Amino acid sequence: MRPMEAGRLHVIAGPMFAGKTEELLRRVHRARLAGLQVEVVGHRLDDRGGADRLHTHVGRSTPARMLSVADDLLDLLADPRPDILAIDEAQFFGPPIVPVIARLLEAGIQVEVAGLCVTYEGGPFEPLPTLMAVAEEVMKLTAVCTVCGAEAAFHVRLIADDSEALRATAAQVGGAESYQARCRRHRHPVAAALR
Repeated sequence: MRPMEAGRLHVIAGPMFAGKTEELLRRVHRARLAGLQVEVVGHRLDDRGGADRLHTHVGRSTPARMLSVADDLLDLLADPRPDILAIDEAQFFGPPIVPVIARLLEAGIQVEVAGLCVTYEGGPFEPLPTLMAVAEEVMKLTAVCTVCGAEAAFHVRLIADDSEALRATAAQVGGAESYQARCRRHRHPVAAALR
């Protein structure tokens, strides 16, 4: 008897407004056209599409299972097991998602992950850098800088919030009202104002 083939990990990463969720949903659509069983998961923090939908910044949406903790993904190991698991906003699950994804891959499930690889302060946003390091495929997308139109690998938070909880987690769900995509030259709001 041949051993079960391990799954493959594909990561779609980048700043806000780069089209990560759009790319994830494009892959979901193609897999479903191919007759594969696909499970779509988002994090409960991102409720912009409602309680049971993923929603992109350009208005596309799809039904999704919205979860709060990474361990809940292990429920997908029960039958019927999906061929592909698509996870959006993986950064909100934090580092605990890494060993969970490893178990899903060992079980033969292909995992497609989309998320922010950089914080609004410009640093690595775990767990995406770790997942990128162990993935079979990484697609790093960029957005368009709102200051100069160049490729933007970063995003900045526009609304200052001094709450301890936000500073501790660096997580605040929002869209264009709270964040802007920026290139390296304009990633610091003060520097952008001077140029």
